[in-house]
Amino acid sequence: MTISCSYIHATMKDIFQKCFDYQDAKFVKASGFYPFFKPIAHSKGSTVFYNGSPVVMIGSNNYLGLTHDPRVIQKAKEAIEIFGTGCTGSRFLNGNTVLHDHLEKKLADFVGKEETLVFTTGFLTNLGTIACLVGPDDIILSDAENHASIIEGCRLSKATVITYRHNDMQDLEKKLREIPKESGCFIVTDGVFSMTGDIVRLPELVSVKKRFPKARLFIDDAHGLGVLGPKGEGTAAHFGLAEEVDLIMGTFSKSFASIGGFLAGQPDVIDYVRHRARSFMFSAAMPPASVATVLACLEILKEEPQRLEQLKKNLKKILDGFEKIGLAYIPSETPIVSVFVGDEGKAFRFVQELFNNGIFATPVVYPAVPFGQALIRTSYMATHTEKELEQVLRVFGKLAPQFGILKSQLEVPTELTHKTQSYSWHETPGTLQKCL
Repeated sequence: MTISCSYIHATMKDIFQKCFDYQDAKFVKASGFYPFFKPIAHSKGSTVFYNGSPVVMIGSNNYLGLTHDPRVIQKAKEAIEIFGTGCTGSRFLNGNTVLHDHLEKKLADFVGKEETLVFTTGFLTNLGTIACLVGPDDIILSDAENHASIIEGCRLSKATVITYRHNDMQDLEKKLREIPKESGCFIVTDGVFSMTGDIVRLPELVSVKKRFPKARLFIDDAHGLGVLGPKGEGTAAHFGLAEEVDLIMGTFSKSFASIGGFLAGQPDVIDYVRHRARSFMFSAAMPPASVATVLACLEILKEEPQRLEQLKKNLKKILDGFEKIGLAYIPSETPIVSVFVGDEGKAFRFVQELFNNGIFATPVVYPAVPFGQALIRTSYMATHTEKELEQVLRVFGKLAPQFGILKSQLEVPTELTHKTQSYSWHETPGTLQKCL
């Protein structure tokens, strides 16, 4: 039997249909509470300007407050004068500069590893590293709360991915014992988890890993660098366990006021990734101005360790204030402090009201967290002023009772406070429409 082309064309699936059917964002926009893609006109320190009005930024990852430091800006300008605005090619070919090489040496010294490799973004670092080191015959053990870039790297690797309960080292050990002896094993975890500010239980993890000597450990320390450690070296240094971690990954888009990422480890491993990671080989290099920015930030952090102390001081003020208000927040030892809201619709409305009162915070909703466990993610900088932090506390103190997000008004789920939640990353279409 012959099937006509016209019949095939008539029954063919349109891959754009899911786009036409997608209504979640449209529904939230129609409600008037869409919180994303706000066009910031300009910024100054820890304040941004929207429609001419100043708004205190507590939704940024600019933990050291260096994006406006005149020394950093000057170094970026000097790099543009020497190298231009971009490399226009991959580092593998024409895009490598002496700045890139110099930064790699500085980073290796900073995090206590032999060698580093600088990528164009942090996402590409995770994507390329995991995909080229781990293959279909291997097994990845991934913390349930790991960043989306880790999840995508795991998918690309085609390895068997086993998720262990968040920060639950008993569950990790149980799953390690079930891995076939002939399989390679890669344990992957964030150092500081981006939604709650939770720190990996690294001493326990290392203790478990030592019972499985061929397992390798990879830490994504995007939110730990410039925050934890005696000199801001990150999570591994915070615990004095840098030698026990096989690979440390970091980004420049948080504490180091730029964009880009890096991988640190043994020379042979770094060289393999340098020549096999497609996201490195086939991406244009970090712009020289961005590289110079990171170099300047490293120098300032070395010369001004008091920035770390000021960051801790600001964090303490916020935590003490939230406690005094009676806010339903998740305890944190890092600049990330999330407030529990629960209902997704309420989270959108609360963020809008914060913004109307001069505070810029960000909502975290399903599927980034379990449905019905929405958060308001707040984060703080070393450069937030006393006046700004007092404004934050004053606005939260005014709005929280109205929205029913005090500890006396709702209960923070134990899976958030005890940090053993396994998050689902499979979005159900129409979920957000149910919330507003």
